Amino acid sequence: MRYVLALFFYRVLLLLLTPILLLVLLIRSVNHPEYRHRLFERLGFFPKPSTQGGIVVHAASVGEVIALKSFIEKLLVNYPDLPITITSFTPTGSAQITKLFGQRVQHGYLPLDIFPCTALFLHRLKPKMMIFMETELWPNLISQCARQQVKLLLINGRLSKKSLTSYQKISALIKPCLNRFDKILTQSQENLSHFLQLGALKNRCENSGNLKFDISVNEQVLNKKAELAKLLIAEDSLPKRTIWLVASTHEGDEAIALAAFKTLLRQYPALLLVLVPRHPERFEHVANLCLEQQLTLAKRSENTIINDEQVWLLDSLGELMAAFALSDIVTMGGSFSEIGGHNPLEPALFNKPVIVGHNMSNFNEIMQQLRQEHAIIELAGSTPANESSRQLANEVDALMQHPKRQQTLGENALNVVLKNQGASEKTLAQVAQLLPNRANITNSKPLGDNS
Repeated sequence: MRYVLALFFYRVLLLLLTPILLLVLLIRSVNHPEYRHRLFERLGFFPKPSTQGGIVVHAASVGEVIALKSFIEKLLVNYPDLPITITSFTPTGSAQITKLFGQRVQHGYLPLDIFPCTALFLHRLKPKMMIFMETELWPNLISQCARQQVKLLLINGRLSKKSLTSYQKISALIKPCLNRFDKILTQSQENLSHFLQLGALKNRCENSGNLKFDISVNEQVLNKKAELAKLLIAEDSLPKRTIWLVASTHEGDEAIALAAFKTLLRQYPALLLVLVPRHPERFEHVANLCLEQQLTLAKRSENTIINDEQVWLLDSLGELMAAFALSDIVTMGGSFSEIGGHNPLEPALFNKPVIVGHNMSNFNEIMQQLRQEHAIIELAGSTPANESSRQLANEVDALMQHPKRQQTLGENALNVVLKNQGASEKTLAQVAQLLPNRANITNSKPLGDNS
């Protein structure tokens, strides 16, 4: 009864907030026009033509899409006659899906979790299974799926202590939501414990490992690496420049990196700083920050060869993995604030030494393994920005002074990635358990343009 009331109030609240939610999307579209494109998809109007009766996998944004790549590829191989649909919630996630999978999958935005919108979405796709990732809990959609006997799977489950505390405050809504999943696969034992504390049924939960380890270098990354490398050709009379990449930056990260960079320039005048902001709407702001620091700047969007510019701003999408491959030292953004960091395994895949700030709380299990293998450099606990800049400059300087240490850190990090792979296979096995009978696959019905 408590759940029925909680779900009712949740639905009413979201209905009342619908105009505000749409207004937020329109406001975001001022600096990022893609947010106002395909707005009807946010209301449940999945693009036509499409095919019903398949598997829907939700990947909120870029990081989730990349983490799911290996698993999606396995789905495509093992379920060739089922339509595989990938949904996202951000334009950058959408672009990444198109880039990685093209026409091999169906793609659209997951609608707002509002009763009429989610009902329309399910009516259009009629999926056999819906797969959510990490902490993507959509009470309306999950409730409707359960009622329509759509199989529900939560994969790579992640629940931090902070999220656990927040969800416990609304446990009347969240606990029954969790227990509508046929299976919850978590990315670590710690996360499994948190889901159980929240009230998930023990017999439906299992630690299957972290999908983020199942990354690989594909032809697209190699081609993009070659494309970027052409812009970094050094003159014959000059040595190759050392590249320091600061990736997935948020507000405040660039100021710390730029201050450290100006310190390093005194000793390493040829050092090239590559900045990759996490969100496209901040590209211009970051460019202005560099110019305000009186640093010479080149933009990837201008597609010009890098000569003696001091900073290269990657104001582009889908090129970060290739940039990792070209870099010498990597610092992960989002780790100097409450963001909680971004995936250090991606640069590790390319044997790169990685430096992170004091807060990598989004990757506790991964960080624990990297620490154990001496495969990561962490800055000291929460400090003022100027102290973080000083520490960062010192760590980059130490690596530049000792190339052998760079190599060792990179090799250790790659070993951590390789020995923890396999979560995709375990996740695929769970899909097979929930969809054991594929006799009706050929009955998947096309959703026509006029239906």
